[in-house]
Amino acid sequence: MKVLFGIVVVIAVLGFSAYYFGPKIIADQVMEQVAVELNDSGQLESIKQEINNDPQLKAFIEEGKNVDSSTLPFQTKEQAVRVLVKKFNVSELQELQSKAQSGLTAAEKQQLLYDIEGKLTDEEMLALKVLAYKELSQTE
Repeated sequence: MKVLFGIVVVIAVLGFSAYYFGPKIIADQVMEQVAVELNDSGQLESIKQEINNDPQLKAFIEEGKNVDSSTLPFQTKEQAVRVLVKKFNVSELQELQSKAQSGLTAAEKQQLLYDIEGKLTDEEMLALKVLAYKELSQTE
């Protein structure tokens, strides 16, 4: 009976660990991979230029300019990735990435934004805007 109880406890601890640490590990790996890909390919600069050249997109991101980020659900890129990994499955994230890499029309950008807004709360969207604004303003 003690052995059976011990096995149940070990399985419960392993299950809780996988539930708690699994998304963090996945988010860390995704964040690292995306950052390396964007920096190595030079796409990060082209994304920043595209945002700066699109007044509507720039205005959308600048909504995060004067926001107190301490009240938001996340403050760092890593935390944002963790939230996105929980809200979107891996295939959805890969599809978003491939769409962004292949270039988007205005209608596709609007649809992509609509899809993202459908999965995130207003506070999470605002937190993403704050992070995007901070990232853009680092190089200006």
